[in-house]
Amino acid sequence: MENMSGISIMASILWSFLPVWIGIIVVFAVSMKYKQSLGLYGKLFNSTVGMIGLGLLLFWTFTALFADLITQFDAYSQLSGMKNKLPGTPVPGEEGAYYLLGGDRLARDVFSRMVYGSQTVLIIAPAATLFAFMVGITLGLPAGYFTGRLDSVLSFISNLVLAFPVILLFYLLVTPEIRSTGIPIYLAALLFIFPIVFLLILFKTRFIAQPQKLKVYVSITLVFGLWAYSGLAFNADPFGVWSMDPNLLNIFVSVVFVNSPTVFRIVRGLTLDIKTRDYVAAAQTRGETPWYIMLWEILPNARGPLIVDFCLRIGYTTILLGTLGFFGLGVSPESPDWGLTINEGRKLISLNPYPAIAPALALMSLVLGLNLLADGLREQSLKD
Repeated sequence: MENMSGISIMASILWSFLPVWIGIIVVFAVSMKYKQSLGLYGKLFNSTVGMIGLGLLLFWTFTALFADLITQFDAYSQLSGMKNKLPGTPVPGEEGAYYLLGGDRLARDVFSRMVYGSQTVLIIAPAATLFAFMVGITLGLPAGYFTGRLDSVLSFISNLVLAFPVILLFYLLVTPEIRSTGIPIYLAALLFIFPIVFLLILFKTRFIAQPQKLKVYVSITLVFGLWAYSGLAFNADPFGVWSMDPNLLNIFVSVVFVNSPTVFRIVRGLTLDIKTRDYVAAAQTRGETPWYIMLWEILPNARGPLIVDFCLRIGYTTILLGTLGFFGLGVSPESPDWGLTINEGRKLISLNPYPAIAPALALMSLVLGLNLLADGLREQSLKD
């Protein structure tokens, strides 16, 4: 078999992403039809920038979900004679099989590694950012509402963490020497408890007058929350449902730890502003508890800026994960992580640039999509 032409390569790549195109079309069609009843998300379809950002985000989300359908090869497979091959090179002994974006220095398919690399990013970045928001919201609301000594102490700790350069802090948290001290485990034990605390307070303030519902929600939160907590933080889940590779745990904890202080400061600032509004004063006059006011009066009215920051922060986290991977920190050497594959590809970029260019473009497009989505959400939230 001869090498494929440039047009054939592009056509094959586009065809490989067929499940992704179908998924994007379905999401856009359903969303456009019901956008009037979808709140801020529905208003996003009035923004061209927001729609482009959403499209890019959906592209990589569906790519991660349908990776097995998109690729012809495993991300770790090394095939004889395919080292540093150019795009469109046929695979010997496999009829109709090609390395669409060529082979890397270990004879692995660059296209497959780019596709499977999206799974790592889209598992860690949104989940870790969500955990960071849970920590930041749980601490930022009372700091901004009560102020005083509580605010001073929490703000000092936040500023102390933010005083460290981000990359240096990441480097310290994921190095083998730090892992051997058990510090990531201690941080996981502390940070991973915040989602449980947040949900318990949320349900208690909402269903305090409905004890039966409150009991059900609290029981479910404790059972599933502590089950997940034991597995994620201590790898002690007897059923193996909730577990995290030590390298992945270190990265996850690092992201949560670094992002939480910034989220705390944003939530604190919003709380200081919103607590002066008339509807908060009305809730205080009704005799509502402080936590009810914080969670059901202040937090919903801060959702616009927080949603925008959430999207932006996933983008920042994606860049940080790529940087960590580029330096070989926290990921296994054979991982298809985009940062790691960029670093591997750059060593032979004069011979074959595609192993470095493909993951670099993937990383850039995902971050661009998140930034455009955030811009669209900001534009629409200002119209509320």
